[in-house]
Amino acid sequence: MNLRERIARRQRTDHAPRLVHDYDALNPVVHLDEPIGRGPALERLLDHVEPAFEGVLPSNGYVYGPKGSGKSAVVSALFSQLTEMTGTGRSAIFTTTRGGTASPAEFVYVDARGANSDFGLHHAVLDALSDESVPEQGLGTAQLRERLREELRAYDRSVMVAVDHVCEPETHEATDVAALFSPLPSLSWLCIGREHPDDVAPDVRTLEFATYRHHALVDVLTGRVSSGLARHALTHEQVRELAEWADGDAHDALAATFGAADAALLAGHGSVLPDDVDEGMAAVPRPCVSLGRVLALPENRRRVLRALIDLEDDQRDSVGSAADAIAAGGSVDLSATTVKRVLYELSEAGIIRRVTRNSEGIGRPPSRLETRFPTRVFRRLFDGEH
Repeated sequence: MNLRERIARRQRTDHAPRLVHDYDALNPVVHLDEPIGRGPALERLLDHVEPAFEGVLPSNGYVYGPKGSGKSAVVSALFSQLTEMTGTGRSAIFTTTRGGTASPAEFVYVDARGANSDFGLHHAVLDALSDESVPEQGLGTAQLRERLREELRAYDRSVMVAVDHVCEPETHEATDVAALFSPLPSLSWLCIGREHPDDVAPDVRTLEFATYRHHALVDVLTGRVSSGLARHALTHEQVRELAEWADGDAHDALAATFGAADAALLAGHGSVLPDDVDEGMAAVPRPCVSLGRVLALPENRRRVLRALIDLEDDQRDSVGSAADAIAAGGSVDLSATTVKRVLYELSEAGIIRRVTRNSEGIGRPPSRLETRFPTRVFRRLFDGEH
C-alpha cells in the first residue's frame, strides 16, 4: 500500500467501525497495478518484450505455470503500463534508434475467457488498435481479419498481443492462437496458460511461473488485507495460516481470505476469528476452479450456479432433484429440463462435480452435486452485481 492510500484510510469521514473496507482488494480476479512478489518473473518477461523498445517486434512467446502463480497479474499489469506508455493512436514507446525512426511498438492484452471465438479474438485486437469503434454485428471473422491486416499494413504498425487463459475448456488452444495471428504482418503473440509448452506451443520462447514461495504469498496477502480490511482485522498468524493452507496458490489464498472476512462480517464480528478463517478455507474446494472462469460464464449459467449453492443437501442428491429445485425456486427463467442440461454441461466443464452414489436400481446411478469454485466469493460478487 502506498502513502496516499495509508493517509486516505485515516481520513474516512464515517467513524463507525467497518471490518471490510474494500472487497476488491481481496478479490482473486482483481489484479493490482503493481504485482507483489513476482519480481524475477517480471524481469524475465521484460527481457522478452525489450526488443519493442528499440522498434523490433518481440518473438512469439508462451507464459505458463499453475493456477494462482501470478501469470495474469504480472502480464496484465505490464501490458497496461506499456499501453499507457505508448499512449493512444499510433505513437510509440521510443521512436528513435541508431538508424533513425523505429516502427511503432504497441501492446494489446486480451482475456480469452471473454473473447472465446475467432471473431472475438480478432474483434478485441482490432478494437484496441482502431481509433473508431468496431461493430460487433454485421461483420464476419474474415472481414475483421482483413480489416486488422489492413490496419497493421497501412500504418506500418508493430503490435504484440497477449492472449490470457488459453487452453481452458471454454477458450482457444495456444496452437489456435498461433494459427490465427502468426500469418498477420507485424504482429507477435504471447499466450498465457497452464499447460506445459511441449504440449501446446512448440518452437516459441517460453517463460515459466512457479508457485509462490510461502513468504512471498504472505506478502501478497498482507498487502491485500491492509487495503481491504480494517486495521488489525486479521492477525499476522492468521495470514501465515492462510498462506500455508493455500500452498503457493494466490488465487485460493485470496479466495479463502475473502471468505473469512465475509463470514466475520455476516456474523457481526469486529475482527476475523479462527472459526471465520476455517469457514473461509472450507468455502474453497481443493482442487479449485478459477473464479474467473465462473464469472465469465453466460448469465443464465451463473444464475443456475447461484441457485445451486443455496440448495439444501438433500436437494443436491441427484442432478434431477437439483434441477427441479432450481427451476421451482424462481431465480432462473428456465425449465427443469433445461436446468438439468446446464448442470450436466457445467459438470463436463469441471465447474461442478457429480459424485456418483451407490445404487442397486436400473439405469444411471444418482449423482450428488458438489461445487468446485469459491462459493462465498461467488455469492458476494453475484449478489453485489444483481
